[in-house]
Amino acid sequence: MAPWLLWLLLVTGGDSGGVPPVPRVPREAVPEPPRAVPGSPRAVSDAELREFSEQLLAADSNRAGPGQLELNLEGSGGDNGTSRLFSYVSPELLARPTFSGLLALLDNYEPLTGQDEAETAAERREQHRFLAAALDTPVGALLERFVLSKGLYPSSEAFQADLHSMWFGLYSRSSGKALDSSGFEHVFHGEVKKGSVSGCHNWVQLQALERAGRLQYLGYSWDGPWTSFPDVLSLQFRWDGHPKPRGSLLVGSSPEFDLALFTVCFLTRPDGQCHISLGGEAATIQTYTWDKQRLVASAYPLTP
Repeated sequence: MAPWLLWLLLVTGGDSGGVPPVPRVPREAVPEPPRAVPGSPRAVSDAELREFSEQLLAADSNRAGPGQLELNLEGSGGDNGTSRLFSYVSPELLARPTFSGLLALLDNYEPLTGQDEAETAAERREQHRFLAAALDTPVGALLERFVLSKGLYPSSEAFQADLHSMWFGLYSRSSGKALDSSGFEHVFHGEVKKGSVSGCHNWVQLQALERAGRLQYLGYSWDGPWTSFPDVLSLQFRWDGHPKPRGSLLVGSSPEFDLALFTVCFLTRPDGQCHISLGGEAATIQTYTWDKQRLVASAYPLTP
């Protein structure tokens, strides 16, 4: 073969058309297309959160009304435990679907951290019934419309699945020794860690514990400016003898209101302060994620 012909074959790669081949691009150099996942919304402003929280409040027809809830804030039991925080709670209020659904869940948990939460099929059904009841209220419908309108989820089904996961997904507060916690357990039920109460930011749980003789009210350090429910309190108590030196919560609100408010703040202000408005008064919700995952670690109102 002539030297010039050998040179031509090497240059063209043997292609009779004489066009050099297109070089291959390594697979790792080709970027993957972006995946549509929850949690990439357009920005939600503080003004939108204040407006939305007022809409939730206006829609909360299940919150305690006149004569349905009476508190005895000044009646700290001290060491003798003779006084109660809840002077009266209407049985009719507690019988409403979201209240009864919440109460049904509260006996499913072991408060001591370090012990596995063994969920049964019946308990998982209770979780889904509670969320379904909450979403079937005007408050729940508002929440779903809001998160979809802001692009947080592609569909109602995706939102509802993530709502269950963020609140009921299990994780460990005992350095991996046990799956002993969830956002719901911490916020709505409460836990005991290293001898002290952790979480427990729900008034329905507190009144249930007090009614069962397991809660000793020790007074309050802050009562918000609200003259109707919901109110915001910072208080102290003991649960089965375990102290809660200071805890804050909404009181008189419905379970769906707490769930919706904490959820929208968790989604839009994770690990941060969520500035809202209730009845024209400013309030702030603090949220925390668990290990930077899409799991609720805590959510509660901040108080002075």
